[in-house]
Amino acid sequence: MHPNALLDCCTELLKQVLKFDHPADMVVSRYFREMRLGPRERATVAETIYGVLRKKNLYVYMAQHGYGVPERRLAILGFAAPRDFLQGALTEQEEDWLSRCDQVKPADLMELHRHNLPQWLVEPLKAQLGDDFWPLVESLNKQAGLDLRVNTLKDKRADVQKELARAAIKTVATPYSPWGLRLTDKPQLANVDAFKRGAIEVQDEGSQLLALLVDAKRGEMVVDFCAGAGGKTLALGASMRTTGRLYAFDTSAHRLAALKPRLARSGLSNVHPVAIAHERDDRIKRLAGKIDRVLVDAPCSGLGTLRRNPDLKWRHNPKAIEELTAKQTAILQSAARLVKPGGRLVYATCSILRQENEAIAEAFSAANPDFQVLEAAPLLTHLGVEHAEKLCRGPYLRLWPYLHQTDGFFAAVWQKA
Repeated sequence: MHPNALLDCCTELLKQVLKFDHPADMVVSRYFREMRLGPRERATVAETIYGVLRKKNLYVYMAQHGYGVPERRLAILGFAAPRDFLQGALTEQEEDWLSRCDQVKPADLMELHRHNLPQWLVEPLKAQLGDDFWPLVESLNKQAGLDLRVNTLKDKRADVQKELARAAIKTVATPYSPWGLRLTDKPQLANVDAFKRGAIEVQDEGSQLLALLVDAKRGEMVVDFCAGAGGKTLALGASMRTTGRLYAFDTSAHRLAALKPRLARSGLSNVHPVAIAHERDDRIKRLAGKIDRVLVDAPCSGLGTLRRNPDLKWRHNPKAIEELTAKQTAILQSAARLVKPGGRLVYATCSILRQENEAIAEAFSAANPDFQVLEAAPLLTHLGVEHAEKLCRGPYLRLWPYLHQTDGFFAAVWQKA
């Protein structure tokens, strides 16, 4: 495709994405269904869009001083292809403007244009992280890697790694999760035999560690309370060696439907997806006090996934966070009723905000003295995670992109008396 046509695609798609009416990945996917683009063109367009979203503050500032359609200028700044290819699409004025943009030094920029965050998010993160604020910001403005979870019901990690290597797919073992492989590139996996037969699933190492913390065992009754598309459900089922009974609850039947093909590949027969109306659904009440382990992967801001979903920082606001924390509190309290004496409760998010994490956990502990907080580090060490203490702050699991090369995750663990 001619560079100008590709730049036009980026410009048109940016106009749609920057309305922030819908999640960026949804808008991008819809656009690709409507436009006939090859794999390379799709990759360039998608990464251009996400590049602009990551550095929107900076690019909007620079685009103010250019020529033509604003979205085209943003697309030029974020264009995810070699510069000599891009130059084939630029006018003389655009080349001159881009050259001047290239001369801007990061040290000369205002903070707003360096951190590329909405202001409402800056102060809480600075207060929470201190000197680590800037390392976090830098990590969030980079592309995320791609991790795989090996389905231990079907294969061993070392064997799968060798199999992938024979298919020219290079991986390294994840440093913490005993189930994980980290891809050194981003290959197409849909036609890879290990994927088709359910030996691997795409899952961030941090998400794998959340499932590991549940420590689901053979023959138990386990609930994944907010299962979504079921990534952690599949990991829990494999830990249970497809025995016992594993309920996958979610309020979205559509999300649970996405679990079905993954379940079919996985070889699991102990998973029972259940669409519920809300956290007080009668089908939940019937299980009160009967469940060995409950995972509450609560609906959250997703701000720990900004490397993958950079639009989230522009689509959220303080009111949305306040509404989420109320929902998280209610869901956790309802899920806790399922846990039997001696059972385990895990609360988790992919947020980096204290108010969605420690604040929720501390309030729950104060309101529920029959639930004892368990230290996450020794639990993970017992489960074979090396250097688990590096993953935790206080009693909680706390994962950060700039420290652990995972998405941002939090988990608290309790045992019911």
